[in-house]
Amino acid sequence: MNVRGLLQHKGNKVFTVHSTSTVATALELMKLHNVGALVVSDDERTLLGLYSERDVVRDLTRFGDDLLKTQVHEVMQHSPKTCAPTDQIDELMRMMTHFRARHVAVIDSGELKGLLSVGDVVKHRLAELETETEVLRDRLAGR
Repeated sequence: MNVRGLLQHKGNKVFTVHSTSTVATALELMKLHNVGALVVSDDERTLLGLYSERDVVRDLTRFGDDLLKTQVHEVMQHSPKTCAPTDQIDELMRMMTHFRARHVAVIDSGELKGLLSVGDVVKHRLAELETETEVLRDRLAGR
């Protein structure tokens, strides 16, 4: 399966935060939408960066109490990992593992099409393994 198929199953809703919003606003959005990362975009179509819970933890040591007042563009990941809808899931898994990327933006012709997390990929892989297991059991049982 490719990334497009995974997005069709998962959905392509992407939660964004404006680059001039504060980290406090970003955290409220993460809480509201129950997500671990937001795409930084000023038009909800163009990827400017990514801001995640992991970034918050890292930035607390750098900014301390001032972090909540800091604008997202100052602390976001400026070059987050991306993939295309035509990329294969196993390629995506290798990239996420190699770069330790927990979130990858899906970009098609320069436009944001979705955001995938490690959890999305693991959920997909577990479903594949369950299907394979059922097929093998059926074959062993002679069905």
